[in-house]
Amino acid sequence: MKNIVILISGRGSNMQSIVRACAAEGWDARVAAVISNKADAQGLVYAAEQGIATAVVDHRAFESREAFDAELARVVDGFKPDALALAGFMRILTPQFVQHFEGRLVNVHPSLLPAFTGLHTHQRAIDAGCKLAGATVHFVTAELDHGPIIAQAVVPVLPGDTADGLSARVLVQEHRIYPRAVGWLVHGQLRVVAGVVTHTEGESQLVL
Repeated sequence: MKNIVILISGRGSNMQSIVRACAAEGWDARVAAVISNKADAQGLVYAAEQGIATAVVDHRAFESREAFDAELARVVDGFKPDALALAGFMRILTPQFVQHFEGRLVNVHPSLLPAFTGLHTHQRAIDAGCKLAGATVHFVTAELDHGPIIAQAVVPVLPGDTADGLSARVLVQEHRIYPRAVGWLVHGQLRVVAGVVTHTEGESQLVL
């Protein structure tokens, strides 16, 4: 059975969607641990209630990003992860950390990458006059919000939309595509060639 480790900083709604899908769909995998950089992250309570191991590595206790990431990697490695999912983990990871988990480290971002990397994605999409927005699951690389795209979901930007309204609709789609992508990863159904990800059995990687 494969091990999934999930990193969170807050309520971990995407973490919860992965946990539920893993159980409901009978994956040959388990969520082995949920780890946060904040002791008061609400998602830790949910994970503990599901019987999932939890841990806290407080970034404020370390003098550098490198020291924090080294300890975080040590804790994550203790759970022997086959997949490591970032689910609202609000830390920029060092290249050393990313390289250590290369091919196993995934993230969900609330835009149609490569558009609107970074923060405030929904307001930026509205301000740019975009007619479509969405979410992207991708392998993590050392460059922030880049990396081979595993799956994307598209939602319309509505007339008079607000960032909050658009965010809520995009989040619904994140909860659909992120568990799907993590399931593909742990079941060995993804192939990366020249930076392009395909599903080995031809399953659609786009949700409209």
